[in-house]
Amino acid sequence: MAVLLRSATESDPIRVGALHQRSRLAAYSGFIPADVLAARTAESFGEWWAERFRWEQDTHRLTIAEDDGEVVGFTYIGPSETPGAAELYAIHVEPSRVGTGVGRELMIRALADLPAIGGDRAVLWVLSENHGARTFYENGGWKPDGETRTEPINGVPVPQLRYTRPL
Repeated sequence: MAVLLRSATESDPIRVGALHQRSRLAAYSGFIPADVLAARTAESFGEWWAERFRWEQDTHRLTIAEDDGEVVGFTYIGPSETPGAAELYAIHVEPSRVGTGVGRELMIRALADLPAIGGDRAVLWVLSENHGARTFYENGGWKPDGETRTEPINGVPVPQLRYTRPL
């Protein structure tokens, strides 16, 4: 599948938010209750991404995967709280495009861009129960490093694992 990978512009965060919501609904529905996932709308995600883009565009990179004008995926990278590391904050792909190579292309691009952020390794956090994402990252050379945390999704605590790989 040939998709265009490009840096986001100010017109993208609303579409990114809608995709983010669709992606989370599809990926997390097996282990996070539907009412919890539905509590955050596509519009609220779009507003959140617009604000984040506005404040972080000098230090973070939002990359868009586009197919014939449609946003079909995105990544978000930036500095990490983990010493000596840059962070891959998100890869989200349109649910109908999962398994088509869009996520892989986005990961390859993110890994190429992460060294410019700084550090000698990359880290990411993944929901412990998101076995599909964990397999995707492990197939991409990421390994869990033993660090864990619990972060809320719409107020519900969700355990996460940290993955790492050298840059």
